Amino acid sequence: MTLEEGRRVRLTQDLAIGEAVADEPGAVVGFLSLGAGIEGTVERVDGELPESEEVREYQRLKALFDSYGHTMPTASRERLGAEIAALEPVWTAHEARGARVTVRVRLDNGFVLDGAHQDVLAPL
Repeated sequence: MTLEEGRRVRLTQDLAIGEAVADEPGAVVGFLSLGAGIEGTVERVDGELPESEEVREYQRLKALFDSYGHTMPTASRERLGAEIAALEPVWTAHEARGARVTVRVRLDNGFVLDGAHQDVLAPL
């Protein structure tokens, strides 16, 4: 899914946001919860989220294998191939999902959700 400025979106999960405190330090009086289904408009796309550790490891091992695999001893090459194969499902899912971004969304109820991961939003 590609999120862009001006696009209408719907919150797909309930979000509990912070704690409200009274004048007395540490006295929690409640918290804000936004229910799934609230709609709003994307005001800004902030940028891509970093890749997972497994995705970075796959990229590192694959580059190593592609560059130096032909010079490695057979046992080392096979072990590296097995490590790459174990990370292949994570890489495939990452490629299918594409880059993940964070956005600023102005919800219809007036609240602004800033730094929201695209995973909790669905386009309308």
